[in-house]
Amino acid sequence: MTTGGFRGKILRIDLTNKEFYEETPPLEFYKDYVGGALLSAKIMYDETDPKMDPLSEDNKIIYSAGPLTGTDTPCASRLCMVTKSPLTNTITTSLSGGYFPVELKRAGYDAIVISGKAEKPTFVFIKDGTVKFRDATRYWGLNVFDTQMYMKEQLRDQNIRISCIGPAAEKLSTMGCVINEARAAGRKGIGAVLGSKNLKAVAIRGTDEIPVADKARSKKSISQMLKYFKASPMAYPQFGTKGSSVAFEVTSNLGVLPSYNWLNSEDIDWDEVMGPEVLNEYNITRNPCDRCPIACSQVRLIRKGKYSGISSEGPEYESMFSLGTLLGIKSAEFTIVADRLTDELGIDNISVGAAIAFAMELYEKGIITKEDTGGLELNFGNEDAALTLMKQIAFREGFGAVLTDGTKKAAEIIGKGSEAYTLEVKGLELPAYDARGLKAQALNFATSFTGADHNKGYAFQEVFGTPYPHAVDRLALEGKGKLTKFNQDFASLYDIVTFCEFPAQAALVENFQALTAELLSGIMGFEYTEDDAWQMGEKLINLCRMYNIRNGFTRKDDSLPTRVKNEPIPSGLSKGAVTTQEELDFMLDEYYEARGWDQEGMPTPEKLEELGLEFAIKDLP
Repeated sequence: MTTGGFRGKILRIDLTNKEFYEETPPLEFYKDYVGGALLSAKIMYDETDPKMDPLSEDNKIIYSAGPLTGTDTPCASRLCMVTKSPLTNTITTSLSGGYFPVELKRAGYDAIVISGKAEKPTFVFIKDGTVKFRDATRYWGLNVFDTQMYMKEQLRDQNIRISCIGPAAEKLSTMGCVINEARAAGRKGIGAVLGSKNLKAVAIRGTDEIPVADKARSKKSISQMLKYFKASPMAYPQFGTKGSSVAFEVTSNLGVLPSYNWLNSEDIDWDEVMGPEVLNEYNITRNPCDRCPIACSQVRLIRKGKYSGISSEGPEYESMFSLGTLLGIKSAEFTIVADRLTDELGIDNISVGAAIAFAMELYEKGIITKEDTGGLELNFGNEDAALTLMKQIAFREGFGAVLTDGTKKAAEIIGKGSEAYTLEVKGLELPAYDARGLKAQALNFATSFTGADHNKGYAFQEVFGTPYPHAVDRLALEGKGKLTKFNQDFASLYDIVTFCEFPAQAALVENFQALTAELLSGIMGFEYTEDDAWQMGEKLINLCRMYNIRNGFTRKDDSLPTRVKNEPIPSGLSKGAVTTQEELDFMLDEYYEARGWDQEGMPTPEKLEELGLEFAIKDLP
């Protein structure tokens, strides 16, 4: 049998003993678990205790790429990182693009499984099957871009790809992320897991070509994919010129773009103030991922004023929200500056913005004062205070030390009823979609195994009006359980194979599962159907659900913040919208039924057996 797409090897790295070895899984393992998030979740399920401390050396962190990565498939240079999150205490996945994913495959591996803890700051250098442990003491404390630059110089190869952490993760901030070149595997504190292991970076270089089982068959599928891209009104015309910021004007117009810590206390047309057309005046070039014809990443430069000379590869939509509207800051230039700073520090810009917005509301309500903040005047709109607090959060200094582990823990420290002003699910701060005016998006936030993660089941039908699998009323409750299952299974597949979500949703939504099944068949050499592709996504959801159940998660954790359930949107097109506990319970019942789970959100033995997860049945309560 001719196989391809996967390299057939998983690299195991033990930091404690400075040892490594290559594992060669059987072909059946690749057929059943494919790659990316599913392959990694299976390893985590089999080899880690869900109740462990995420920042202990017992935790593992896994770098994995899917079978499409490194082939001629466009938009497939994606890396999935999987670990147990120190922010949410759940199993978690985080995706990033760029060039590191392809380099991982060219170096000979489908995944790298890292365990243990190094005695001192360390980086691992991998080159075509050789592995070396290097002292990273000199780099400890450096921002991510300087780390990458000087590390490449030390290794005397500018083509090396580097995945590293910055000061935030070194300080074990549970907002700390991992920066792969200029791309962030952000959210959920995965960078802190590297920091807890004294692992500053993974540097990798590979020169092998990725085998393909049937080149003619895969070429035909890729050609069809490119035709879909060309025909799409979103792919090249919108994402290719504005990136994800296209969502800003849409949500702003719908009245579901949160501002002022979700108070939405000022009725303002944010799109006119700092929307994509405003931001694009600062564009100087684009920086595409490997083999990406869309090139959504916009590089922007400020040429005059107080921020003159600062550039950033962004901000994308979420940064425009978290570093702009959420803070009540009406400045496109500030979002460029703050976006650059969060990347340098290696900190999740959604959670850090949410933490500052939370503090600003507390400050304006008098729950905290200048005495608590160390003199910072945390009024909404205060740019200087926001930048100072970002640095304090990253370095675990001043009032930032209170916020650095997320708003849920910060509220526990502050007390005084401050938990009512947090916007989080399972400890993860909500992203830029008002869950009061988008019911399926709200249900996805509540049920995602990672916490409030829009990328795990994005309700593009509600946001963009995409009529697939059917048109929806964004404020209706009926059918949102089934729709959320659909969206989550859809999203899970591209995290497995691994493929970028933007083109999947913008150009391929009606054809993605069928096209991916054909691509996998041609590239890997196994035969997959469209039904198989759908089941892969469902399999991942159920496996991760079972991991969390073993750690004590139940239906009560599938919840929404107090503000979302009790305070209607005060103005705009979605004025009066709210997602009450009663509404959430209605949608949860429908969702659990659609998933084949019981009404407490537990997968049934029959569902686990159907998905080939019989081994997990013993772990049901």
